[in-house]
Order: sequence, then structure tokens, then C-alpha cells
Amino acid sequence: MHNSERVREILSWYDCDNVGVRTNIARLLNHGRLAGTGRLVILPIDQGWEHGPARSFAKNPIAYDPRYHFELAIESGCNAYAAPLGALESAAAAYIGELPLILKLNNNNSLFNDKSPDQAVTGSVDDALRLGCAAIGFTIYPGSAHAQAQYEEIRAIAAEAKAKGLAVVIWSYPRGPQISSAGETAIDVVSYAAHIAAQLGAHLVKVKPPTAHIEQDAARKAYDDRPVDTLADRVRDVVESCFGGRRIVIFSGGATKGEADVLDEVRQIAAGGGFGSIMGRNAFQRPRAEAVKLLQDVMDVYAEAAAAEAASEG
Repeated sequence: MHNSERVREILSWYDCDNVGVRTNIARLLNHGRLAGTGRLVILPIDQGWEHGPARSFAKNPIAYDPRYHFELAIESGCNAYAAPLGALESAAAAYIGELPLILKLNNNNSLFNDKSPDQAVTGSVDDALRLGCAAIGFTIYPGSAHAQAQYEEIRAIAAEAKAKGLAVVIWSYPRGPQISSAGETAIDVVSYAAHIAAQLGAHLVKVKPPTAHIEQDAARKAYDDRPVDTLADRVRDVVESCFGGRRIVIFSGGATKGEADVLDEVRQIAAGGGFGSIMGRNAFQRPRAEAVKLLQDVMDVYAEAAAAEAASEG
């Protein structure tokens, strides 16, 4: 597939990276139903690590098998599939070349909860290369007492990944003793967390959809003249926080919710200039046919937004 004008534009934002990295960004952008649009829908399956297998998969027991997730991502037309080391090792050989893979290199678990969470590094750049991945994924917790060490970890890992031609995806989730529960998704905090991920060298930044809550008193005045009433407004603020929109910013799907709620949220993300969704539980906890349809409906929303944007620029 030839790169579309939009994909070429996005690749130009990363012209300090080597050809291998940009080739792998292009692999992500040129795969699946959204190929060439500049939008992405990625299936992430790290919830077994994060929440436990029963909480994650018992609603739809076929989801215990990692092969199901490969097949769900392929059948629905996702841009990529992201998972920890064990899940990729167990099934990647059966689906060689069928979709781009992202190896999630660090993980946490809910057996020990801490107001300052951390993640263990559970895979390597060489693991990602061995498994044919296009990118590595890494979670940081801005606001955690461990955040500074995490920033140093991903700086080193990202440097190795880029040198070896892999793209870097950073999950940026604010958490910590000085951030309230509401503050974890506050507009000022989410935009700050997204900016930190961009500054750490992420090619793709993943955050949660922000609320209109403003957590930091020091940031309140800055938002006096910035609209944050709608999710589209807030998504626009987050995207702008990533170098004026010159980084790919995608949004998590969160806990399982009704199809109408999922699609309403995605329409708002698309309207705000979000580049796509990384949707796990809202997909794999549904029966297969229902999951495929929902993922494709989400993709259709982004495809329509991309077409409208291209028409307005034309």
C-alpha cells in the first residue's frame, strides 16, 4: 500500500527518527479498516495482568485464550494488537504477518495496591524484535512517587527501541498521593500527562478521556478561556498538549459500557481531533460477533471523521 497524503504528513512529524521507526509507524497507520486515514483502533489485552484473569475473561471465557484476541483484532480490522510477553509468545507464530503487534514491556497487578503505583519491566526490546513487533508499549504514572524512576526507565528503553527500529507507545496514567480520584482524569492532569509522554519521546500517546474537573489550583486560571465543557473540547486540549497535535494521541475505552455510550464517546473523541481508540474490555468481554461489530462501528466513526477532515481541507 502506498502511503496516503495524511500518513505522509504524520510521518513527517517524526523525521528525527530512523527509517525503521517510521516504517513501523507506517505499518500501524496502514493496516486494517482504517488504513491510510491517519486514525487507529488498537486492541489491548493486558487486563489479565492488571486485574486478574477471572475479572477480565470470565464474562466471555473464550477470551482466556490469547489466540482469540489475535483473531478478534484481525477479523474486526484493527490497526494493531497490544499484549504482554506471555500472550504474544503463546500465539504470535500462528498469525505471522497478519497484523502489527505491540509488546507491552511493563505491567502492574492488583494484588498489591499502593497510592504510588509502579510497574515491573516484564519484557525487552529484543523480545519485541524476536516476536516481529512494530512497537513497544510502556506505562508511566505521572504523580506517583515512582514516576521519576519510570521516566528514566522509558528513556533508556525507548532509546534502545528507536535505535533498533521500533516505535514507542506510552500509556500515561496520572496516579499518586497528591492526585485525587477525580483528578486522575481531570482535564489539566490528563493534558499534562499526555505532554510528559510526548516529551519522553513517545510516537503514540495513550491517555484516558478527560473530564471537565480541574485538579490543580495553579492550572485553573489557564483554563479560564479554554473550553472544556464537552469531551470534544477536552480531547482537543489533550491533542494540542502533544506538540500542537504533532503526535498521535489515542484514548482508552475504559470499563465495559453500553454500545451507545461507547459510540457517543468515540464520536466526541473524533470531533475533538483524537487519532483513535485503544479498546480492550469493551471488545473482548462481549460475544465475538458483537465485539467485531462494535469495533467496526468505532472504526466507521473515525473513518467518517477522517473523510470529513480531508474534504474540508480539499
